[in-house]
Amino acid sequence: MRLGFYGDDFTGSVDVLLQVARRGWTGRLFTRLPDRETLRAAAQGCDAVGVAGIARSLSTEQLEAEVRPVLTALASLDPQVLQYKACSTADSSPHVGSLGRALEIGRAVVGQQTARGEQPVPMLFAQPDFGRYTAFGHHFAREGETVYRLDRQPTMSSHPVTPMDESDLAVHLGRQTELGIGSLPFTAYSSVADVTQQIRESDVAGLVLDALGEQHLRLLGQALLDLGGFAIGSGGLSHALAAAEPGQAGPVPMATPARGPVLAVSGSRSAQTRRQIDAAARAGWMTAPLVVGRSGSGEHSTAEHSTAEHSASEHSLRERVLAALAAGQSVALSSDDADTSGLAAQEVLPALASAAAGMVEAAVRAGVGRAIVCGGDTSSRVTTLLGVESLSIAANPTGNVVLLRAHAADPAVDGLELLLKGGQVGDVDLFETIRGLGD
Repeated sequence: MRLGFYGDDFTGSVDVLLQVARRGWTGRLFTRLPDRETLRAAAQGCDAVGVAGIARSLSTEQLEAEVRPVLTALASLDPQVLQYKACSTADSSPHVGSLGRALEIGRAVVGQQTARGEQPVPMLFAQPDFGRYTAFGHHFAREGETVYRLDRQPTMSSHPVTPMDESDLAVHLGRQTELGIGSLPFTAYSSVADVTQQIRESDVAGLVLDALGEQHLRLLGQALLDLGGFAIGSGGLSHALAAAEPGQAGPVPMATPARGPVLAVSGSRSAQTRRQIDAAARAGWMTAPLVVGRSGSGEHSTAEHSTAEHSASEHSLRERVLAALAAGQSVALSSDDADTSGLAAQEVLPALASAAAGMVEAAVRAGVGRAIVCGGDTSSRVTTLLGVESLSIAANPTGNVVLLRAHAADPAVDGLELLLKGGQVGDVDLFETIRGLGD
């Protein structure tokens, strides 16, 4: 096995599958840590094996229980590289989705399991084909047609959970750990051997790597394969590894047979997802806010009234959605206008995911064969709630957009085609593209 990886959300985990598949590697993604025999069998048959998680939305205190068992299990298979897959915008903080804590856990696990020593952990977040670049340690991210410095990018600078106020990744990540974080500029990239030596001899615990294009990625990919061990990074890191030593697997199909009307559910509140939902409405989709459950508060009678009111609203929405789908009309349900006023901040994401999963399950049992889930954290939770055990690539219609095939014990869910979409992923007309997709 060349690559073992833990993804800190589901959309990012899927991106690893796509990046390596494009370059001829075979891969498999589990939605939870399987038993040892299942994991070992996958490792024997695939170049890359991963487990999708939800670390990006967890508190720093919760990361130990989430991350260590998976990294330990993957490290025991002795992959050439063990990757902690993080978002290409490096969104994290000292309190939520801490990449500093992930660095600490990964260093401890790899040192214990592979005896490769305490060499610095390479950290590569750049993903140039997705508009993510790192230069002199500073990170940049495209939105629309403009590339912004990370702390000025409209979405990430105002992210509701992990707002980015620092573009220097060594500084940003250094706030999340007491370990030393440094950076290696692209001007130091004279050869694979030289980069390998500079990484190995660095006196920091984590080393941020620049990348502005394919040439940088190929050089870094070969250096990281030569080094082996633990690394942290985006799909750009996965791309780099597979591009350095391509495999022989066939090309990823661009389409699958048409599946009828589509249900889209969104926990993302990014501007791009909003534009996509608005475009779907103009194309004739039914659109509506998700109905989200509220926690009981105040007098008992008030809580009972709130619960009954929510139940009636949810039932009404479900009936409208199923009627539209039965008539051949696709549906998009958004969190933008969802009423979450009765929820504490930490309750919003689980409540949105639960509401979205309930709607998808109802649609699937009514015969819908293709669904879109928007938002990395929402995708992670919805997929888990649906009982999906593993995912494989069904098609790659465009860019970094991946249509997945769900594998589950439930016959209604098994075979469902899923697009798990990060908030900023895809063109404005993406929903219609997926609805009309057919080979």
